[in-house]
Amino acid sequence: MSEIKEHWKPLSVNKIQEIFSPIPIQWWIAGGWALDLYLERISREHDDIDVVILRSQHLLLQRYLESNWEGYKAFKGKLIPWSINERLEDHFDNLWFKKKGESTWAFQVMIIDSENDYWIYKRNGTIRRKLTDIDLKTSEGVPYIKPEIQLLYKGGSSVIREKDMVDLENVLPLLKDTSREWLKKSLMIQYPNGHPWIERINMYIES
Repeated sequence: MSEIKEHWKPLSVNKIQEIFSPIPIQWWIAGGWALDLYLERISREHDDIDVVILRSQHLLLQRYLESNWEGYKAFKGKLIPWSINERLEDHFDNLWFKKKGESTWAFQVMIIDSENDYWIYKRNGTIRRKLTDIDLKTSEGVPYIKPEIQLLYKGGSSVIREKDMVDLENVLPLLKDTSREWLKKSLMIQYPNGHPWIERINMYIES
């Protein structure tokens, strides 16, 4: 995305909770912030903040945000205004929001697909998990995506960034073996010819 860091002024986790809690939808903090909520500390700088919602609820989200926020569809390096009452086609899964009248981006909304109460991993639809088993909550009640799922999104990307490696090394030592095994198995499904994170995960599983 061509929008550079200076065009972002991300909201805090607490502000996201204030905005999203009154909306009658399921939502979760995602990205690097989800991992820091799991770590219970800020491990690195965050350029933005991501919220995840279900595709089936994106119009309901818009209805609650439209009076104060402008939404844009991020697709193939472009930002396209999200029209009122526009049902998003399946290839749109990334929305950017800014306060009306302001020029800086405040938060992203990532859309996930589900079927029969199961979350579906967008890069390999055979990887699924019960929606009741994809999140944790902070002591303040902030829902966030489980760390092994967030690490799958990071490790399963076509480009693994330096910050993704930092996140892996921060979180991997604290994961339960069942979570490490799930992450390993999922990466092996997506990458049957191998993945650079497998060796690191095995080191912790075997220790």
